[in-house]
Amino acid sequence: MEKYPLSAIRILVVDDFSNWRRQVVSLFQALPEWQVIAEAADGLEAVQKAEELKPDLIVLDIGLPKLNGIEAARQIRQLSPGSKILFLSQNNDLDVVRAALDAGALGYVYKTSAVSDFLPAVHTVLRGQPFVSSSLKGHEFTNTAGEQPPHCHEVQFYSDDAVLLDSLVRYVDQGLMAGEGVIVIATREHLRALEEHLRGFTIGMATNRFTDAYITIDAHEGLAKFMVNRWPDDELFLEFVMGLVRRASARGRRVRAFGEMVALLWAQGNTTATVRLEHLWNSVCKRKSLPLFCAYPKTGFNQEASKSLAEICAAHSRII
Repeated sequence: MEKYPLSAIRILVVDDFSNWRRQVVSLFQALPEWQVIAEAADGLEAVQKAEELKPDLIVLDIGLPKLNGIEAARQIRQLSPGSKILFLSQNNDLDVVRAALDAGALGYVYKTSAVSDFLPAVHTVLRGQPFVSSSLKGHEFTNTAGEQPPHCHEVQFYSDDAVLLDSLVRYVDQGLMAGEGVIVIATREHLRALEEHLRGFTIGMATNRFTDAYITIDAHEGLAKFMVNRWPDDELFLEFVMGLVRRASARGRRVRAFGEMVALLWAQGNTTATVRLEHLWNSVCKRKSLPLFCAYPKTGFNQEASKSLAEICAAHSRII
């Protein structure tokens, strides 16, 4: 299997016309951080590959065999909610455009306008913002389905640090490349390893730190900000976390976060506080539409803790 740089924006291109797919792929070859990881020629194949590969961006046609693009988008939103969808279609019917956006797409580009609109659309959609072709600008479109979900709280149970770091590096770098603010609350060991992995292919890290686009916090120090008698104090937690979010969201940036303070509480055997902290994070995620990624090592789980583990899983929208 071909190896792509961890910083790459991973793209799935879906169109039943092979010549058109080749043209789209050639456009993405302009920058090394854009990597087409797969192509599909029909809607069912698109859904299958989206579920399997979890691409960052899916370029999708409307008139696909086996399953039309709109229905495919609906299914993809359920199976790969983190994938951003951009329709590229020759269909200029306004009702079709509305249906496509309602199905979960962030953008819609006419193929006849692709020369001027496609690349700007890609950049806009990757930032999490809506885009429609210039000829559609005078029309109103409600695109609530295509926006990021109110919150996306993912958890990964990892076998070793290498597995965690692979996911974390991709998560951080893709956020920075999309112009987002990124908050990382991790152990000192993981912060050091993350810095080593990011060095050399994430551009402008000094600037990102200076502008608070990239904020790192030691997880032990973070816990000390709000833990009182081995229990997370609601008010102190919100003061701590919302302060970080305000810093990271400067200049109108969207924000994403990673945290493993919950893993530290779990390792201490404080399972009830772990579950409570997950729910406190959920309150912030919902309030600020904040994507959150957290992680636990697989070691330390046993049958006695199975009830708390089930509650932890229930607090997340996706389990890895």
